[in-house]
Amino acid sequence: MTPVYVVTGANSGLGFATTRALTDRGAHVIMAVRDEKNGRAAQARLTAGSSEVRVVDLADLDSVRTFAAGIERADVLINNAGVMGLPHTLSAQGYELQFAVNHLAHFALTGLLLDRLTDRVVTVSSTLHKQGRLNFDDLNATRGYQPGPAYNQSKLANAVFGLELQRRLTAAGSPVRSVLAHPGYAATSLQGKARPGLYRLALLLGNRLIAASAADGARPTVFAATDPGVAGGQFIGPGGPGEMRGAPRVVKPAPSATDPQTAQRLWSASEEMTGVSYLSTIVG
Repeated sequence: MTPVYVVTGANSGLGFATTRALTDRGAHVIMAVRDEKNGRAAQARLTAGSSEVRVVDLADLDSVRTFAAGIERADVLINNAGVMGLPHTLSAQGYELQFAVNHLAHFALTGLLLDRLTDRVVTVSSTLHKQGRLNFDDLNATRGYQPGPAYNQSKLANAVFGLELQRRLTAAGSPVRSVLAHPGYAATSLQGKARPGLYRLALLLGNRLIAASAADGARPTVFAATDPGVAGGQFIGPGGPGEMRGAPRVVKPAPSATDPQTAQRLWSASEEMTGVSYLSTIVG
């Protein structure tokens, strides 16, 4: 049977590179995109496998629920989409947008799809998770907002979530695996969408001087999603110096991502903020 993958943010950057790599392997990819027109334009560039375009706005949890309800079967979910370096903006539910899109939407989507997944969940974090701090007194960044720290917090939340999900799957005896991945430093359109200023200039300069291509940046995600030897709870990143680029290998998360008490606290907050509980999907 042809494996079915759900890839968020599949129409551009790392998401499109991941989608192309999967369809080149003969997979069927459900391309989860915010804009249908852009999604279909990306789909037209694929030359192998099969795909379909479905719309989801990760900045709106109602849209996430509608999208999830339309998925009948999937083997692998790849939580790839993200936003970066934005001015202080709120999601449809009133949450800081980087935390809402990068973490909360994927927490909700995973929980809503978990009973239909057969193989694994891959959540894409970042090396910048090592600089992140979960401010449980102000997860919504209502005080002293800065785009960089807010992004780092969301990427740390990805890592904490992915590891805690594996703990819960293991405890429940589930065969589904939770795997983390990060692209190193890959040049995509994400950096160019950051708030104008020195932060964006630094990102764009990095893109030109040291960044890997989107295709190379997607290699750890594709490996995490397809390699049969990948174990739940592993973190896959580039194997080169500083984990910036190179062939995929197992890397270590930041110590702050591995603390079970922190994970329990984030999980509870995420369930409250999204209204999505995993109890029935993991245990039932």
